[in-house]
Amino acid sequence: MEVRDVMTPNVECLRPEASLLEAARKMKKIDVGSLPICGDNDRLLGMITDRDIVIRGVADARNLEETKVQDVMTPEIHFCMEEHDVHHAARIMRDKQIRRLVVLNDDRRLVGIVSLGDLAVEGGDEEMTGDALEGISQPAGVI
Repeated sequence: MEVRDVMTPNVECLRPEASLLEAARKMKKIDVGSLPICGDNDRLLGMITDRDIVIRGVADARNLEETKVQDVMTPEIHFCMEEHDVHHAARIMRDKQIRRLVVLNDDRRLVGIVSLGDLAVEGGDEEMTGDALEGISQPAGVI
């Protein structure tokens, strides 16, 4: 089964110049904990998580209306391609200890996000999902 068969399509993005307040409000509105940051033509530039906002924004006493997403986002993004097998996506998640993985098309444009939950519910392979969850849940540096 390919990643495109289990991913969540039509993912909303933020622009890098959006404020942290805009990011937090958008996360609240669509009930997510992370958002891709996209430039022109849906080119992926990074990700921002609710944790990024708290650790790099709130905890550093930054002004949430003035601080830009690009100032606190995570620029190193792990991804897979939409035609990759779900086992490949699960291995990336396990090895990189992440629960969500952005999905790109052949033009390297964002087309979706696949989560560990997507793999568990739609992927149908309990062993694959269990292996991924076990790797994700290990303390950093233990894998």
